[in-house]
Amino acid sequence: MKQKIVFATNNPHKLEEVSQILGDKIEILSLKDIHCDVDIPETADTLEGNALLKAEYIHKSYGLDVFADDTGFEIEALNNEPGIYSARYAGDGKSAQANMLKVLEKLEGIDNRKAQFRTVIALFMDGKTHLFEGIVKGTVIKEKRGEAGFGYDPIFVPEGYGKTFAELGNDVKNEISHRAIAIKKLNSFLMDN
Repeated sequence: MKQKIVFATNNPHKLEEVSQILGDKIEILSLKDIHCDVDIPETADTLEGNALLKAEYIHKSYGLDVFADDTGFEIEALNNEPGIYSARYAGDGKSAQANMLKVLEKLEGIDNRKAQFRTVIALFMDGKTHLFEGIVKGTVIKEKRGEAGFGYDPIFVPEGYGKTFAELGNDVKNEISHRAIAIKKLNSFLMDN
């Protein structure tokens, strides 16, 4: 029987990405699958804290093994903004277009375009908490390119590549992304336990 674990998200992009990375060894349940329609508050001031809040809420409320992630887009010249506010950088509407435009406007005239995506996953399993981190470094370009992916993908070129995450497509992104790195660490842990 396949191991079942809840991924504390309603984001279909993240669910698809994580399911592709984990493959068919583990059955991933979404918040929808467990009939949780609460918008779990992310009130911590770190990625680790927000991931823990989400995982803890599901574990306490449903008694299930669960993992949750929080991801930040951190831009060196902007003191690591948008960071924990990445999803709502341009306001609570969670518009990826508005968020990207705000980043591009803030970086106008700035030569240092270094940035990184950082994902932290918090796993609650067998009464213990485990954290996994994935980082991918790269550069913010000056205009959007590509149709795949989501969020800031059209303006981020990872180190060692000449294309944005949105141009590379999901197959490549799911091999090299911040979330892929963290999920692979989670997967190794789950396979060993």
